[in-house]
Amino acid sequence: MAISKDLVDKIVSEILQSLPESRVEHDLALVVAGVSNRHVHLSRKDGDRLFGSGHELTPIKDLRQPGQFACKETVTLGTSGGVLESVRVLGPYRKATQVEISASDARRLRIKAPLVKSGADLPCDPVTLIGPAGSITVEGGVGIAWRHLHLTPLRAAELSLKDGQEVSVEVPGDRGIVFNRVWVRVSDSMEVEFHVDVDEANSCGLSTGDMVRVLGS
Repeated sequence: MAISKDLVDKIVSEILQSLPESRVEHDLALVVAGVSNRHVHLSRKDGDRLFGSGHELTPIKDLRQPGQFACKETVTLGTSGGVLESVRVLGPYRKATQVEISASDARRLRIKAPLVKSGADLPCDPVTLIGPAGSITVEGGVGIAWRHLHLTPLRAAELSLKDGQEVSVEVPGDRGIVFNRVWVRVSDSMEVEFHVDVDEANSCGLSTGDMVRVLGS
């Protein structure tokens, strides 16, 4: 029988609550980091145009967030000023195509990319996605992802945080840093994880799987 994430979180919480108070507070504030490289989410329609009608995405690695996976498929991003090759597609198909890049990528493409939250469709400079079966050009849905913190409802309650709130997150180590204005996303379909892009991670030596600490708003 499958065990729900909330039940697992509850069991962990009960164990932590049996520890000394300082240890409890410290452990509850620790979350795992995930470093996000440039990638593309595709709609079914755009997937067909890029890879052929009826094409199904090929999973090669499950991601921490439930149901999401890295795909074998890649695309090339092209603008009038630059090109990025072998940009990974993440599955499954979504309602709308979305391209997530870093500020460094935007400079290589010579475009101005807006800072966006998930699902945002702000206007942007034209970007062409090129696949083996065709290409599409988009003028929205391209951006630099706002750093964010995924929380289950239980963990959010334990940390006294709400969906849409902004908090600070501390990265320890020799190049330690505090990231401010981290967007909190609460959902029972998510796993606890702190997301930043490659530029932000490189600034402080952060790698996927490292632990960071939520400081609060």
